[in-house]
This record gives sequence, structure tokens and C-alpha cells, in this order.
Amino acid sequence: MRINIKDISEKDHNSVLHPFTQLKDFASGKLGDPTIVETGKGIRIQDAHGNEFIDGFAGLYCVNVGYGRTEVAEAISRQAYRLAYYHSYAAHTTDELAILSDRLVKMAPGRMSKVFYGMSGSDANETQAKLVWYYNNLRGKPTKKKIISRERGYHGCSVISGSMTGMSFYHDHMDLPLPQIEHTGVPHHYWGANPGETEREFSARRAEELDQLIQRLGPDNVGGFIGEPVLGTGGITPPPQGYWEAIQPVLKKHDVLLIADEVITGFGRTGSMFGSQHYGIEPDLITIAKGLTSAYFPLSAAIVGEKVYQVLEDGADKVGAFSHGYTYSGHPIGAAAANAVLDIVEKEDLPGNARDVGAYFQAQLKEKFAQLPIVGEVRGVGLMGAIEFVADRDNRKRFDPALKVGARISKAARERGLIARAMPHGDILGFAPPLVTTKAEVDEIVGIAEKAVRGVIDDLVLEGQKI
Repeated sequence: MRINIKDISEKDHNSVLHPFTQLKDFASGKLGDPTIVETGKGIRIQDAHGNEFIDGFAGLYCVNVGYGRTEVAEAISRQAYRLAYYHSYAAHTTDELAILSDRLVKMAPGRMSKVFYGMSGSDANETQAKLVWYYNNLRGKPTKKKIISRERGYHGCSVISGSMTGMSFYHDHMDLPLPQIEHTGVPHHYWGANPGETEREFSARRAEELDQLIQRLGPDNVGGFIGEPVLGTGGITPPPQGYWEAIQPVLKKHDVLLIADEVITGFGRTGSMFGSQHYGIEPDLITIAKGLTSAYFPLSAAIVGEKVYQVLEDGADKVGAFSHGYTYSGHPIGAAAANAVLDIVEKEDLPGNARDVGAYFQAQLKEKFAQLPIVGEVRGVGLMGAIEFVADRDNRKRFDPALKVGARISKAARERGLIARAMPHGDILGFAPPLVTTKAEVDEIVGIAEKAVRGVIDDLVLEGQKI
């Protein structure tokens, strides 16, 4: 059935409040009509005008199994016909929920015990904050409540998760961050290292800075530390050598819980099932979402480690019921979707594909872009990568933000049929294609991106920029 594009566009303009959109420009028509996405198959989507795009960002890092997987749609349909909804309060469950929870506890890194469900990574990190506070209250440590995040970390945009996020534009005009959240330095060697400082030396310095921050705040006041195994929205930045090896002893020394935010890295994106496994992280709490259902249904989870859960159970006689939950916690359709997606992840070994095709992807990015005059750094791991553009490679000098180089390159790629994301905090082109991507599709992605970058270089030269 063909839709009335003009009618849908008008309805959208008149009624939808779009996230991360310049509202006045959209309302006035300056941004044009919305992109009406109609269908998707594999790593491609198609809009209402029939234009096809390679989705080089898997939606928002989330459609890991690719678009159009009928086995997931069928699992959702079967569950909806059988039982569309029931809550998980007061020890109610469904078969899909129990199966999924058992599966997650067994496959997750570290010593995990229980799973609590939400609908998004943001609400899952809200849950993690409450768990840190609850855990320390039950231990008789009522002041141990501060949670430390990292600059340029991304953990959501609700109230606490938005405070955890270490990017100012998530805070500006929103009265964030809240005082319970502190931030420590970003683990990005390219921009943060001192002259001549190796990656391991830089990591050791970041760990020492964290130790000093905890001591300054008072160890009795710090309850948790949250970090993505690989920075996502903060620039798709893998940790420097030795980073997690240096950070974890500081947390253990001060009895600080480690929350691994695996919303992006969970279920294969790094080439390992979890980013924590890839980098030797031993979390107390794990946040998952996105790849859990490949975004076929909204579902997130906070996986609770044995150490934390035992304190919760031991305190139950004193405090009563665990007083936290959402209407849709453990939604049966979400659980059915997740089980179908995890069947695909395991059967098709998508972590292995991300490792093998990802190695090819990383090599192609470096081969095509590393020596271009405006490229400062090419980085990534598995099927996630980024190209950072600079005005002066030798002196690591950024472009004037007014030039909007990263956004122009992203736009040039889109005009050529590739969705790649202009990342914040710099001129950065980010990639996170579905985990089903093949080497031939990598060639398409990299080839289009190269044409886009070279086209913008030509434009900058014509504008009188020194390249």
C-alpha cells in the first residue's frame, strides 16, 4: 500500500516532537520534509520516495541482526496472539521471560545473578543508580552514593542517565547533571595524552586521576563507576592499552561498584559477545538494551551480579519488597523478540562475523583514510569505527566548528546512499553497521564514504581552506 507522502509529512510537521532536531528549522520547513522510512532488508532501508540507503549505523547501533528478519516478526506475532501482556510484579512471569533471564545470566560476563527489565538503555541506567544507592543503604553505608562517569561517556538522556552522560549539550538548559554524579577524564589517547606519553602511561594517569577524585570526594561517599567498554556517542573510541587493567584496581581499592554499560557493545559488536569479555572487565552490574532485541521491540535490562544481589536478598526481611518496577518490566513480547534475536546471534555467530568482517572493515578504513590530509585518526574495533578529521594533522589542530566538516561529510555520504553518523565533540564520521554485514558490503560502505570525504576535501579547497 502506497502512502500519501504529502499528508504524512504534514501530519508529522504538525504533531511530532522529534529528538535531536532543530525545532524552529524543522517547523519552518528549512530542514525540508521528514524522511519517511518505509521498509528495510538486510543492511538497507528504503524511504517513501523509493530511495535506498545502506544503513551504516544500524539505526542507532541497534539493528544488529539486520532488517526484515521474519523469524523475529513471527516470534513477536506468536507471543502477541498467545498473550500480548502481563506484568512481572509480585512474582508473575511468562515462559519467554524466564527462559531469557536464565539465558542472560549464563551468557553474561562475571558472576551474574538476576535480571531486571525496562524499555530503554536510559531507564536501565536509572535502575543501576537506584541499585547502587539501595545496595549501600542495605549495607549501612548511607553516604556512599556518588556515581562517577567519564567525560564523553554516553549513558542515556533521562534525569540520572543524562547526568551520567558526559557531554554538555545533554545538560545545557536541562538542569543537569545532578550533584550525585561526578565525571572523570575521557580515555582518548589521541586528544588527551601528554607529549610522548604512551597509551599505557596515559591509562595509568587516568587511573591515578580517578583515584585522586575518589579520595577528594571521600571513598565513603562514592558508590559506583559507570563506563562503556568502548565510548560510543562520545566518538566511537576504543580504550587505550591498559586502561581497564588500570581502572579496575582503583575501584576495588575503594569498594566502588563497576557498572559496565554494554548497551552498544553487548551481543557481539566488538567481536566478542560482550565488550567486557573483550577488554577483561569484571563488572558488578551490566546494562544492556539495543542488541538485546535488535530494536525489533523496546527492551532493556540491568543484570545484577551475585555480590550485589545477595545484599538485596539479605536485606529483604528488614525493608520488605523490592520497591522498583515499570508497567512494562519483563514485557512478554519483548522477551519473545529477545529470544528470537539471540537465537540468530548464536546460530549465525554474529560476534564471530563482527570479529572477522570487522577486522577487514578496520583494515579498509585505515587503508583508504589514514593518509588523507584532513584525517587525524582512524579508530575502531569489530564492526564499529570512526574517522576523525582535523585541519592540521601534524599539530593536531581542529577545524573551525563553523565549517561543520563532519556534518558535511555525513551529508555527502547520505547523498550517495550511505547513512554514516556525524558524531558530536569534533568532526567525526562514525560507523556501526549491522553485524550481518559482509566483506562485499564493507567495500560498498568504505567506497561511498571515501567518495564523500574526497568530495568535501575538494569543496574545502575551493573555499580557500589550506589542506
